[in-house]
Amino acid sequence: MELKPGLSALVTGGASGIGKALCLALAAKGIFVTIVDFSEEKGKEVASLVEKENSKFHQNLGFPSAIFVKCDVTSLRDLNLAFEKHVSTYGGLDICINNAGIANTASFWKDQTDGTKTWKHTINVNLIAVIDCTRLAIKSMQALQKPGVIINMGSSAGLYPMYIDPIYSATKGGVVMFTRSLAPYRRQGIRVNVLCPEFVQTEMGEKAGAKYITLLGGYVQMENVVKGAFDLIMDESRAGSCLWITNRRGKEYWPGPAEEAKYLVHSSSSSRRKISFRASLGAQLPQSFEKVVVHKLTHNFRDATHIVRAPLKLPIESGHVLLKIIYAGVNASDVNFSSGRYFLRNKKDLSSLLPFDAGFEAVGIIAAVGDSVSNLEVGTPAAIMVYGGYAEFMTVPSKHILPIGRPDPEVVAMLTSGLTASIALEKVGQMESGQVVLVTAAAGGTGQFAVQLAKLAGNKVVATCGGKEKARLLKDLGVDRVIDYKTEDIKTVCLKFLTSSFSSFSLFGAPIGFLTSLVLKNEFPKGVDIVYESVGGDMFDLCLNALAIRGRLIVIGMISQYQGEHGWKPKNYPGLVEKLLTKSQSVAGFFLPQYSYLWKEHLARQFDLYSSGKLKVAIDPKRFLGLHSVPDAVEHLHSGRSSGKVVVCIDPTFEQQVAKL
Repeated sequence: MELKPGLSALVTGGASGIGKALCLALAAKGIFVTIVDFSEEKGKEVASLVEKENSKFHQNLGFPSAIFVKCDVTSLRDLNLAFEKHVSTYGGLDICINNAGIANTASFWKDQTDGTKTWKHTINVNLIAVIDCTRLAIKSMQALQKPGVIINMGSSAGLYPMYIDPIYSATKGGVVMFTRSLAPYRRQGIRVNVLCPEFVQTEMGEKAGAKYITLLGGYVQMENVVKGAFDLIMDESRAGSCLWITNRRGKEYWPGPAEEAKYLVHSSSSSRRKISFRASLGAQLPQSFEKVVVHKLTHNFRDATHIVRAPLKLPIESGHVLLKIIYAGVNASDVNFSSGRYFLRNKKDLSSLLPFDAGFEAVGIIAAVGDSVSNLEVGTPAAIMVYGGYAEFMTVPSKHILPIGRPDPEVVAMLTSGLTASIALEKVGQMESGQVVLVTAAAGGTGQFAVQLAKLAGNKVVATCGGKEKARLLKDLGVDRVIDYKTEDIKTVCLKFLTSSFSSFSLFGAPIGFLTSLVLKNEFPKGVDIVYESVGGDMFDLCLNALAIRGRLIVIGMISQYQGEHGWKPKNYPGLVEKLLTKSQSVAGFFLPQYSYLWKEHLARQFDLYSSGKLKVAIDPKRFLGLHSVPDAVEHLHSGRSSGKVVVCIDPTFEQQVAKL
C-alpha cells in the first residue's frame, strides 16, 4: 500500500510514545488519523499536531483531518464507538495500528492479589484488546470491500523470555502468534502484520532500568520503529509477518526460513486442493527421450552442445519422480555453464565430466513416481531447478520437485529469474521502503522482477534499458525513471547537467553508459541506496560511482563480460576498496543455488503476488519451439534484443493440449 494523502488510519494508544510518533509520521504523509487513547489531554494535543501537519496537504475539507476518541480499550463498547466514528468521518478504514499497551503494574513474583487490577488487567489491555481491535478493523474493511493493513504492536519480549515481566512477555507472545495466524486474510486484500521492537525510550520503556538497556545495546531509535511500521504497511508481500527490530541485529523478519522449516508441514491433501490443473498423459511413456548435453567446453553454446537420445529408465527409482518437460527457461549463464565456469576444477579435470546435461530450470507434468513417493501424483504440474532442464524428460529426487498451479511459461520466469530478484533484494540488498533502487538490464528476465518487487516494497525505482519497446515495458511495470540509453535525448540531459557542472563539454562519441551516468548525477545527486546489477564491465563502475553513503551493490551477473572470443574474463577494479571504505558501501555477489533453502518460501510469495494481479510477468514474444531451438534462444538472449523472460517450449504439441484445458 502506498502511503499517500487522503488515506485514513486509526491508532490506539496514540496519545504518547510509539503511538504518538506513528500518528505524526502518518500525518506527515497527509493521512487522516483517529487517535484512540484513555488520556484526553494528551490525545487532544496529538490530534491538534496531526491537524497542523495535515493542513500542508488539505484545505477546506469540511471535516477534521484528525479526531480524538477517549477510549478504554478493554471496553468493547468504547472500541465499537471509536471504529464507528472513524468510518463515519472518513468513509472507510485503510490502516489500523493497535498500539495500546501497558507493563504489569506489580511484580509477578511478589503479587499476592487475584490479579484483577494487575496481571489480568495487563492481559486485557495487551492481548484481548488487540484481538478485539483486529476483529473490528477486519469487519470495517470487509464491509467496504476495500484492501487494508493492520499493524499490531508486539515486542521483542514476545519472541524470547523477559524475566523482569513474564506477563508482559506472555501477552506480546500472544500478539505475535495471533497476528501470524491471520496471514490467510491476504486473500481478501487485508494484511495483518506485527512489529516487535526492543526497548524504545518512552515512559514505559524507561522502567526497564539503565543496566538492562545497556546490555541490549541501548534504546532502539523511534525513527527505526516508525520506518519498520511503514515497511510492513507498504510491502505488499508481507502478510502475517513479524518484523523484529534491535540495535544489535537491525531489522529482520522472524522467524527465519531455517526455523520455519522445522515446523512447517505440507499435507498431500492440502497440496491437492491448491492444484486446479490436471493433465492426462495419454500415450504410453516412450522408451527413450532427447536432451541437450554439453560435449565441448566453450562459451559458444551452439558449439558446446548437441542433442542426444537417451533411454528412459523404468520403473522410476525409489524416492524419485519422472517429469515430462513442457517449458524450459533460458539464462545468460547458460554460456558460463557450457564453458565449465560453475565447476570448481581445473580445465583438465573438467574435461572428464563431459558430456553433461544443460539447462537450469523447467516446468512440466509429473509422468511417473517411484516407490515411497506419497505426496506427488501423476498428472500434476511441477517445476524443477536442477541441471538438465533442456530435455524432454527428467528424473529427479522428489525433494527437488516444486509444486506449482499450472505448467505455464510465466512460472518458468519465476524460477531462476524471479527467485534471484526476490531473495537477492531481501537478503543481500536488505531492501526496506523509502529507498532509491537502481536496476540495470531491467527489461530482462530477472530485471522485470527486481523493479516490481522494489516498487511493491515502497521504493523509488530507476531502471536502465536500450530500446523503445523495453522502455515501454518498464513504464508499464511502474518504474519511476526509465533511462533508455538508445532513444533518450542526450542533449537535453547534458544541458541540465552542464548548467550546474561544467562550462563546456563535448557530446561527440559519448559511450552508452555516459547518458546513464549523467541522469544519475543530475537527478539523484545523493546517490542510490541499492543497485541490482547484472551487466558488469563499465556499467559496474558506473553503478559503483552512483552508490549513496551506506549503499549496497548486488552483483547477480555480468552479461557484458560473457561475450568475446575467450568468454568470461575476470576484470580488475582498481580503487574499489578505497571507494567502499570512504562511504561505508558494500558490494556483494549473489549465486542462487547457495540460497536453495529459501526457494519455496519466495516462490510462494511470487505466486501470491502474481495470482492477485500485483506482479506481472513478461515473456519474450519470440517463440522457440523444440529442443533444436535452444541454441537460437540462448543467442537471442545474448543479442540484446530480448525483452522479458526467454522461454523454450520443449513440447509444442503438449502446449496446444494445455491451452485447450
